[in-house]
Amino acid sequence: MLASTTERAGVTGPSDPTFLDSEFRYVLFSVVYGIIFILGIFANLYVLFVLRRLREAKAMGEIRIYMANLTIADLLFISALPFWIGYYSRRGDWIYTDFMCRLAGSLFFINTYCSILFLGAISVNRYWAVTRPLDAASSDHRYRGIIVCVVIWVLTTLMTIPSLASPGTNTNKNNITRCFEGYHNRTDPEKKAVAAMHFAVIGMFFVVFILVVVCNFLIARALLYQNPPQSELKSATILSRKSNRSLATAAKPRGVKRRALQMLLAVVGVFVLCFLPHHVVQGPWTLAVLQIKQGWGHTDWDQETLQALNDAHQITLVLMGFNCILDPVVYFFATRKFRRFIMTQMKKIGRGDACSQTVTSQLSIDSRNHSQRLQGENLQVEVN
Repeated sequence: MLASTTERAGVTGPSDPTFLDSEFRYVLFSVVYGIIFILGIFANLYVLFVLRRLREAKAMGEIRIYMANLTIADLLFISALPFWIGYYSRRGDWIYTDFMCRLAGSLFFINTYCSILFLGAISVNRYWAVTRPLDAASSDHRYRGIIVCVVIWVLTTLMTIPSLASPGTNTNKNNITRCFEGYHNRTDPEKKAVAAMHFAVIGMFFVVFILVVVCNFLIARALLYQNPPQSELKSATILSRKSNRSLATAAKPRGVKRRALQMLLAVVGVFVLCFLPHHVVQGPWTLAVLQIKQGWGHTDWDQETLQALNDAHQITLVLMGFNCILDPVVYFFATRKFRRFIMTQMKKIGRGDACSQTVTSQLSIDSRNHSQRLQGENLQVEVN
């Protein structure tokens, strides 16, 4: 995690005129992170409650595993927000230990890239549900979900080892302690190693982003233009007769397509709003911060360009933080049972009723009929 400011000429400190800073960031981060902390902790704890109830009903499989792990990653980041709020409220002075600096920065990194990878896994899962709906309806693939989650956690944790192993704080001559700032004082080989790591991470993001866009484009095309294969329609009709439901009633194509497309927009929207701007700016901003003197990575940008890059970087960091409160929106559109649970509880609250086991009981009934879902229902990109 690189610095959020650019410090020039080996002299640092807020009173130094050569210190490139974005003054608005101190108020912006303090306020926005405070809002994200309050909303995020309630939203994500509620998501864990819902997922727990769905687990009791055995109503969700692989995708529930992805959602639970993504929620845990969000909560890890939220748990570190009080430290960042304190840091920015003191105008970038870290008063905690060096270990806490490294840990807070690592949690930010883990949340960002766990979120990216888990949203990618959810997109692939939804694509699989569309292209092989009967298979998706008759199996939950929990073990595959567990393996994918383990791989994602191990990968992101390994990527944070350099940050955890190296000192994270730098104290300047004005006795101001910065957290993950001051890379400009390192040697050129060290700077190039840092730059290479950041560009590798940026490349990984764009690979996942392209995968998400392609998967969701193919899902949308399948929903809007393709008819289900006749063999699957026949199988679905047989299942429908067994469950005493007609194909026309079960399919509900318009509502199905609308909810599916809403889910696609939610997933792609989180990527475009929260992650894409940061990774577009991150490359040139990294080079501006490092100030490599010669060789690859060397830049000769004027002060105005450096200031613009630094200002843009602050905005993209704030946008990335919003993924903690936008992820639950993705869950709402991703699965029918998650949406049904929340809507039922909202209706109960509206009527003044206490929460009961009714929702869980209904979900259990749905789960027993899991293998009898129709092609039309499965085409909505939702695991039933």
